[in-house]
Amino acid sequence: MNELPLARSGKTALEVAVQAAREAGKIIVDRFHSAKNITLKSKSNIVTEVDLLSEKIIIDRFEKEYPDFKILSEETNPTTRPSGYTWIIDPLDGTNNYAYGIPFFCVNIALAKDEDMLLGVTYDPLRDELFRAGKGRGAYFNDAPIHVSEAKSLGESLLGFDLGYNQEQGRELLDIISKLYGRVHCIRMIGSSALGLAYVACGRMTLYIHRWLYPWDIASGLLLIREAGGIVTDWQGSPASFQSTQLITANPAVHQDFMKHMD
Repeated sequence: MNELPLARSGKTALEVAVQAAREAGKIIVDRFHSAKNITLKSKSNIVTEVDLLSEKIIIDRFEKEYPDFKILSEETNPTTRPSGYTWIIDPLDGTNNYAYGIPFFCVNIALAKDEDMLLGVTYDPLRDELFRAGKGRGAYFNDAPIHVSEAKSLGESLLGFDLGYNQEQGRELLDIISKLYGRVHCIRMIGSSALGLAYVACGRMTLYIHRWLYPWDIASGLLLIREAGGIVTDWQGSPASFQSTQLITANPAVHQDFMKHMD
């Protein structure tokens, strides 16, 4: 990522993002088995004190290293309008999993310039699994190059999905899942859209779909999947951006097969 401005410390943007993700991840893991202070933001949408602490660690790091960059973050700066260089942060994706003791969650960090995704970092701190991508530089899992699944059809596919917090969209997605049951190899609801996208990028999951998302959920995953040879579109089949609320992600063949079943 040499074309990006260096941080005040002389580190690259990717180095700063990875360091921030790992620092936040340590705090998240250290408090995983502790009692949680949970606040309800909306129906089924919660925040814990660990979300806020993780976010503070990341934002403090970015404000120190890149004081001129904007920050769009789920808990503290959710209404920031991205323009110029903007960090996009989900300090703890999969908060419901985390709060209930389910070990499946991550830290999600991306950097955009206007609408252009430049880098993405998705970090699973429990497993110490780091997914990263740079525009035009490929996608990696713990420094090993990754590629999306080579499945040719829905029948070969492991389909992942999540419902989100919009009940109407969630019910519509459940109807779609019901129609696809028996047409795919198997189906999983996982509770972390960021990890779902990372898993598509590395081939663990063939297809991931969602009907109600936010920029911090998907910004890193958009770049991970595209740099890993996959497709990310909205529900109409147009290329998705980090402003998209609905996503279909897969390799080209499976994406095409899925779209046929949606006609």
